[in-house]
Amino acid sequence: MKKKLIIAIGIVGALMVAAALVLSAIWWIDNRRAGFESDFEIYVYPGTTPEQVLEELCGEERALSRRSLIRCFRRIGTFEGIKPGYYPVKKDYAPVYVARMLCFGWQEPCRLTLSGTLRTKEKLAKVISAQMMVDSLSVAAALNDEVFLAGYGFTPENVFAMILPDTYQMYWTAGIKEIFDRFKKEYDRFWTPERVKLAQAQGLTKMEVSVMASIVAGETLQPDEFPIIAGVYLNRLHKGIKLQADPTICFCFGYSLSRVLKRHLNVDSPYNTYKYAGLPPAPINVPSKACLEAVLSPARHNYLFFCASPEFNGRHLFAATYSEHLVNARAFQRALDKRMAEKKS
Repeated sequence: MKKKLIIAIGIVGALMVAAALVLSAIWWIDNRRAGFESDFEIYVYPGTTPEQVLEELCGEERALSRRSLIRCFRRIGTFEGIKPGYYPVKKDYAPVYVARMLCFGWQEPCRLTLSGTLRTKEKLAKVISAQMMVDSLSVAAALNDEVFLAGYGFTPENVFAMILPDTYQMYWTAGIKEIFDRFKKEYDRFWTPERVKLAQAQGLTKMEVSVMASIVAGETLQPDEFPIIAGVYLNRLHKGIKLQADPTICFCFGYSLSRVLKRHLNVDSPYNTYKYAGLPPAPINVPSKACLEAVLSPARHNYLFFCASPEFNGRHLFAATYSEHLVNARAFQRALDKRMAEKKS
């Protein structure tokens, strides 16, 4: 009898040790072991179900143990309360950390990058919505909301001036107001007292700098030409010569023109710089910081004209007199005619 009792005690002890080892292994897997095969990121939208999140976490080359993740979510007790957000997951994260991260909303800021050619509100809205949780219709509505934009000191017509192309760090779940608050904060940060003085030295307001910069941005994609072209338009502006900027004509036609022709120059719009002297009333696109800086610190020269290079390399030829400009313009026209003829043959 005593022998059987000892055996029973031994079995129970062995089972307890085995259970302790299993529980220790489970605890280690859930809390200490790297839980993933690679780094990745997930976006949790409002209304996303726990099952959908699990599928994201357990996709190909991701979670090492689906069961471990389920245990951790249930242990926290908020499996149904996963918070929307942007969550980068590192391969060395333990399952319990990822479960807590998602349930408690420990999201990280994401990058909102505004770059390239942003000529319309529709394009701008799509670029923002493609990187943030907000939809493009909401962004477009904000860009046309007079009351909303008045809070920042802008209007639907001149709002492009407030938005500076850059990479912004902000939470993916940020709402419209948070996004525009950040735009205004960066706008105010850009316009230092030193830059305001540079604008005044050119006889321009902050808004006029943005307008001029948007024309420069519409003329060339070559950064080294920004200050030269800015200098051309400032020379014309200060001499009272009409700017005659083709990008403003393109703006008048909603950027639908493949080429500006003489008949387009008669459009009656305050943005038609062939018809009206001075600057247009507002920016015609979202100018880059480099274009703004070019207007604030333009190249010093006596050029009043420029035209596209006959090399078709995206560059321009500059001239101080109209006769010089005609020579350049004819060279470009001959090259263009030749190119068109070659395409037809």
